[in-house]
Amino acid sequence: MTEEESRLREEYTRSKNWKRWGPYVSERQWSTVREDYSQDGDSWNYFSHDEARSRAYRWGEDGILGICDRQCRLTFSLAMWNGKDSILKERLYGLTGEEGNHGEDVKEHYFYLDSSPTHSYMKGLYKYPQSEYPYPDLVNTNNNRSRYESEYEIHDTGIFDKSRYFDVYAEYSKGSDNDILIRLKIVNQGPDSAHIHIIPTLLYRNTWAWGREGEGYWDRPTIEGKDDHLLCLEHDNLGKFHFAAREATEWIFTNNETNNEKLFSSLNHTPYTKDAFHRYIIGGEEKCINFLKTGTKVGALVKRQVEAGDSFTLDYRLWMDGEDVDIDSPFGDFEDIFQKRILETDEYYNKILTNISADQYNIARQAFAGLLWTKQYYNYSIKEWLEGDPSFPKPSENREDVRNSEWKHLHNRDIISMPDKWEYPWYASWDLAFHMIPFTYIDPYFAKSQLVLFLREWYMHPNGMIPAYEYNFSDVNPPVHAWAVWKVYKMNGKTDINFLHRCFLKLILNFTWWVNMKDLNGNNIFSGGFLGLDNISIFDRSHTNGLQQADATSWVAFFCSNMLNISMELAKHFPAIEDIASKFFEHYVAIVDSMNSFEGTGLWNEEDGFYYDQLKNDRTSFPLRIRSMVGLIPICAVNLLKRNVIDNLPGFKKRMNWYIENREDLHQSMSYLLPDKDENSPKCKYLLAIPTEERLRRVLHYMLDEDEFLSEFGIRSLSKYYEDNPYTFNGDSVHYIPGESDTGMFGGNSNWRGPIWFPVNTLIIESLRKYYRYFGDRFQVECPTHSGNYMNLLDISKEISSRLVKMFEPDKDGRRPAHGRVQQFSNDENWKELLLFYEYFDGDTGEGLGASHQTGWTALISHLIINNTHDHKISTACSNVH
Repeated sequence: MTEEESRLREEYTRSKNWKRWGPYVSERQWSTVREDYSQDGDSWNYFSHDEARSRAYRWGEDGILGICDRQCRLTFSLAMWNGKDSILKERLYGLTGEEGNHGEDVKEHYFYLDSSPTHSYMKGLYKYPQSEYPYPDLVNTNNNRSRYESEYEIHDTGIFDKSRYFDVYAEYSKGSDNDILIRLKIVNQGPDSAHIHIIPTLLYRNTWAWGREGEGYWDRPTIEGKDDHLLCLEHDNLGKFHFAAREATEWIFTNNETNNEKLFSSLNHTPYTKDAFHRYIIGGEEKCINFLKTGTKVGALVKRQVEAGDSFTLDYRLWMDGEDVDIDSPFGDFEDIFQKRILETDEYYNKILTNISADQYNIARQAFAGLLWTKQYYNYSIKEWLEGDPSFPKPSENREDVRNSEWKHLHNRDIISMPDKWEYPWYASWDLAFHMIPFTYIDPYFAKSQLVLFLREWYMHPNGMIPAYEYNFSDVNPPVHAWAVWKVYKMNGKTDINFLHRCFLKLILNFTWWVNMKDLNGNNIFSGGFLGLDNISIFDRSHTNGLQQADATSWVAFFCSNMLNISMELAKHFPAIEDIASKFFEHYVAIVDSMNSFEGTGLWNEEDGFYYDQLKNDRTSFPLRIRSMVGLIPICAVNLLKRNVIDNLPGFKKRMNWYIENREDLHQSMSYLLPDKDENSPKCKYLLAIPTEERLRRVLHYMLDEDEFLSEFGIRSLSKYYEDNPYTFNGDSVHYIPGESDTGMFGGNSNWRGPIWFPVNTLIIESLRKYYRYFGDRFQVECPTHSGNYMNLLDISKEISSRLVKMFEPDKDGRRPAHGRVQQFSNDENWKELLLFYEYFDGDTGEGLGASHQTGWTALISHLIINNTHDHKISTACSNVH
């Protein structure tokens, strides 16, 4: 067992609190729904980036490459000034949903380079321009661009030309669970001498100004300066800490309090407000700093002139009173601890990432780093948010009509895996399910605990619905939670039956919600709205009556199939669950039967050989003949039942045999209990799938056609056929758009009309491998279609996986397709090994698009790399810790 595995075990047995501190600070707290107290729910304009430096946050904090404790009581992050910017750089900047021609988008370059699962070692990089940051240019140019043009990015401004920027590295190491070592390294990459202010900042989250008492509402803490090397920090709940600087430091003090005078023309509670550092450093206002050296926000002000190519390093240490740290010489063991943690982190990942190329190792390692850095403290109580706080004016009564009023039970105050801590600094339930697959390789207990968390009563609605995301918790996401639970359980060696049982009981509630709420006619044909696929249809599916959805019906069959697997596994330990296994088996068969034969052919179109959504009125059904991911999801609801498992479940076996004998008609339209060999063999497997073998071949014919779905870089979300042949209906049209969306549907910041998305590609790859385990080499199809090259389904799954990985691998010219047109990533030594894990990718070029740090589900790249080696090495430190 490695040292990091030992720390994980100590964390999970609660003998040590190794995860008390981590990268849990959001990268954007401003303009979030939880900070929005407006009458109309306009969160983008209620609390702007410009206000953020002067206004205390209600529900969290943000910062650059920051850390905090698991309740975000105390944060550490970086602030800086190049002597030219109009504002102090204390947080990442980006355009709002209204300012960007493709929605909100961060306009910065920063990278997550490394992290161990316990965050005992972490490293991040921010590239800070030496010229004045082009705030007006970014806003104006993007505003003047149409949705048919690309976004105007920070590198398009030319601000990084000739390498006129600083590389600002933040490294963290832990001496113990309450002893954090911090090293900042600032490198002038430019050709000339340049000036920089660096202000490492400690800040207590404001929990005292709201007029509330009880858990999470603590009195004002204090930070006091002892000398030019040392601070003393005291918090009623967090305890007493010390913070030391290696070199003599100019400490500047203020409070984390709103500047009411500036923002609202009312009296301030204190002369020392949140924006004091900006006013002092840039504006020269000395009275805004508390020279009595006390406050709730403190900066270590460092000013340096750095010659071209030179660098300097700043060392700090934060430790809890009582830790084994010499207060008179806190840096004596600093180097030894740092080097030890770096070696231990390497040792940990070297055990997991084996038998792969050096470049794939780098890809997977940075994917894991991003996954770990994108954990965030998320704090949101709907009841308190709707009520408003006693110390502030009561919110408008119509706020109950804006959003989330039916979620008053929801009280979130946890560390959660986020999609992207700037663009999506709030959880999305179906994203999170995919995050947990790569998480299982490096921290299986965290993966399990996150899946359990979203099923707890302070998350899940009493009616059984899992919350979607804060903009509308009642939106419907694809039901992939059961799949993630089953997948994580299997990846952990099927050892944690308590985890499986615990999730299963709550997932039954969620399944019941789906059946009661989304099968309104009781015919096993489901709706669900946009289901995470945003603009994939010709209209907004969330506001369309009479829509019978091929993907919704397939997702529920997929849900049902995974619940069948879980219940059959649990029935080995709890015989009463055998009846529930029979229920899910029969429900799966009923859904798939309707999918294929309801009112004739169900949602299958025999003429085209594809599954489509259908619009239905009182008299007719009209297929929306758009070949999209909607029609590929049905191949993912596939299952294999093993004879040796069935034989040990006599009640289930009896009921299944009755179906075999009495429902032979089902074979005509679905793959229904087809044995792969002699049924008397204990190794016999039965296939359950939505399409018949013949229909599967027809769907794959489209999916593997490079003029349809198969891109050089994976499976597109919409067929390329519609590039020249748009689908039209009622005056609207859908055409293939490989890159950014040209519509404003769902904010316009994502696109399912052509690009490649990792989560659905991963499910397709997994499904093809299941089909292969049943069909073996006898099932072969052309790949690509029309190529004359026949492959089995396992090899096809590997081919798709390789195409996805190819987006991140350098070609012969050193260019990685995911980096698109940014030349520095291919020809600059200070950029070429850096990776960004985008939200989705251009269907033709593989260029990364959307959120640039969505190392949530795009961290699935690590899963594909590891899975292709058949070498699934998962940390055993916590596999049996319940």
